[in-house]
Amino acid sequence: METMEQRLVSTWSNVNSSVPPSYVQPLESRPGKVISPSSRAIPLIDLGGHDRAHTIIHILNASQEYGFFQVVNHGVSKDLMDEALNIFKEFHAMAPKEKVNECSKDPNGINCKLYTSSENYRKDAIQYWKDTLTHPCPPSGEYMEYWPQKPPKYREVVGKYTQELNKLGLKILEMLCEGLGLNKGYFCGELSENPVILVHHYPPCPDPSLTLGLAKHRDPNIITILLQDQEVHGLQVLKDDQWIPVEPIPNAFVVNIGLILQIITNGKLLGAEHRVVTNSKSARTSIAYFIYPSFSKIIEPAKELVDEISPPIYKSMSFGEFRKKFYDKGPKIEQVLKS
Repeated sequence: METMEQRLVSTWSNVNSSVPPSYVQPLESRPGKVISPSSRAIPLIDLGGHDRAHTIIHILNASQEYGFFQVVNHGVSKDLMDEALNIFKEFHAMAPKEKVNECSKDPNGINCKLYTSSENYRKDAIQYWKDTLTHPCPPSGEYMEYWPQKPPKYREVVGKYTQELNKLGLKILEMLCEGLGLNKGYFCGELSENPVILVHHYPPCPDPSLTLGLAKHRDPNIITILLQDQEVHGLQVLKDDQWIPVEPIPNAFVVNIGLILQIITNGKLLGAEHRVVTNSKSARTSIAYFIYPSFSKIIEPAKELVDEISPPIYKSMSFGEFRKKFYDKGPKIEQVLKS
């Protein structure tokens, strides 16, 4: 049986001159024609503006129309963003055995993971061209004992970075609450107390037309805050049946609405479908900060956003139950969430 060290795409991809059959996507899923970057782009929002009401309108409009936007002047320093991206690139550049060892500190194997393709690797009919490091990062500092200790300063840099992302996430959610007419602190506490970081590494691929780094999907969370590699494109958003590239913008974060927020807003905000394509020249690293609820928290449309004219369109369920359905049903998840 293959070990994790052997399965990692970064272990074997540089000696393969072709895409292995298990990574070749079916014809209908392969990357097709992508519209040119100049013809359409997701909204760019300046969080440092003086007119808060104007900013909130922009965030709300982007969340309703695209489910995606980019933010600048967000309060996270460029130095810290660079440090975080560099430390994760260093991690993925380590020897396979060292990477696996650094993610094996939790005896239960759930609070720090290194995996390839997806968490359902053994069940996936088709594999995805990526390796992923993931672990919880609550503001309390809990679980840090299971984080990697290499590269040096990993825990220090990632600790600072995730603390800043927590503040930014709550700031964006507070502005969304204002725009929707919810209490400012609606997402504080149980709805946002379980953040997780996912660092995806996409090695160069010999034939990007055949495979994907990530298939078309919606994120199973409240929101995602993503730091893209500035040098390499890959993320695409589906809008009006066209794939829009999300251009890397210096010192910007990409923010996208998760499926849970779509449920809580009773469909007013869009958990947009997106995917990641590969390229043949450069490795790409991205840092995704997922804001999750606690597993016992009930997920349902906010009472303030439903009435006789707009009845709830989604069922109530715990986040734990939602998560199980999400991974069991895959693309058909929305059919089982509707009331």
